[in-house]
Amino acid sequence: MHARSILQPLASPVLWVAVFFAGLLAGMRHLRPLFAWAFPGVTPPVFDRASFVDLWLSHLGLVAAASLAAVVVGIGVAVFVTRPAGRDFRAIADTLATIGQTFPPAAVLALAVPALGLGPRPTIAALFLYGLLPITANAIAGLEGVPPAVRDAAEGMGLSAWQRLRDIELPLAAPVILAGVRVSVTIGIGTATIGSTVGAVTLGTPILDGLSAYKLPYVIQGAVLVGLFAILTDLLFAALERRLRPPAERRRPGD
Repeated sequence: MHARSILQPLASPVLWVAVFFAGLLAGMRHLRPLFAWAFPGVTPPVFDRASFVDLWLSHLGLVAAASLAAVVVGIGVAVFVTRPAGRDFRAIADTLATIGQTFPPAAVLALAVPALGLGPRPTIAALFLYGLLPITANAIAGLEGVPPAVRDAAEGMGLSAWQRLRDIELPLAAPVILAGVRVSVTIGIGTATIGSTVGAVTLGTPILDGLSAYKLPYVIQGAVLVGLFAILTDLLFAALERRLRPPAERRRPGD
């Protein structure tokens, strides 16, 4: 039993994906001989205009800024339309959020560049609009899923509307809301790569350079890192979701 408790963290896929991802970020340059052997006509064989760590930090910053804005707006809209004063706006909120995700990110970038210029701002705007629907939809579902008996009990205890929202409704809705944030952030990580087409610095920069200069190793390097980043983020959100569940539901299937 003691040995199992020691080895259990080593069996976590989060750990191994994180180690692999960090190793590639910091050590991609050490794979030069491998890429030079596989692609002898490409010089240099590893993308070197910027370090992959810097590209990842910039990519992370764009996704974090857009996701934070989407969380604040999405949850705020969900709270408003699930209150008596805002129920008439429910259909409008659903429609606007759906339109935001229906627009292709490339179209949003093209429309945003004249107003916001080149660089990170158009990318953040596109990621915000694209990530708003999952958060808003899940936040509404989570808040509406709070049992009426629980609401009545909280009201009977004399809690104010704000206290009921803060102490009862949002905590109970948190797992459902987090599932929407998880989807939104994971989509954002992949979508942010196209931000490099308008001057944003992301892990998509090597992909864009590789496509424009016919350097396949750059495309592979960027794509692998973006994929690992998305997988790692999804696994971390999954672990957080398990922690937010009631204790009886936290065990993984097969445990």
